[in-house]
Amino acid sequence: MTKEELVNYWIETSDRDFLTMKNLFKSGDYHWTLFMGHLVVEKLLKAYYVKTIDINPPFMHNLLRLAEKAKLRLSEEEKDFSLLLTTFNIKARYADYKREFYKKCTKEYTEVNIRKIEELRLWIKKELTK
Repeated sequence: MTKEELVNYWIETSDRDFLTMKNLFKSGDYHWTLFMGHLVVEKLLKAYYVKTIDINPPFMHNLLRLAEKAKLRLSEEEKDFSLLLTTFNIKARYADYKREFYKKCTKEYTEVNIRKIEELRLWIKKELTK
């Protein structure tokens, strides 16, 4: 694949995951909604990494570290949210965290974080067009 094809691959898979996230929210699967939100952002960060650094993005899920490696400048608020969003990846997967995370993921909590995911998603997509 060319560099452009790889960037498009990451963007397209992120867009599909975004639709999945929305559908999971509609179905009431809030903890999986936030897990998918993490993937939406992770894949866009990998697209940015491929565009700006190298065609082989690192195998990592820590969004702040990935943004740093991609040399994407995040605001302090975006850094804080990236750290929180990274926890959604871990807490939705592992049984010892899952129960606590499941209880935390109310409809309201999930709605607030979906809005932040959408804002971050749009901002990264804008950065990808520069």
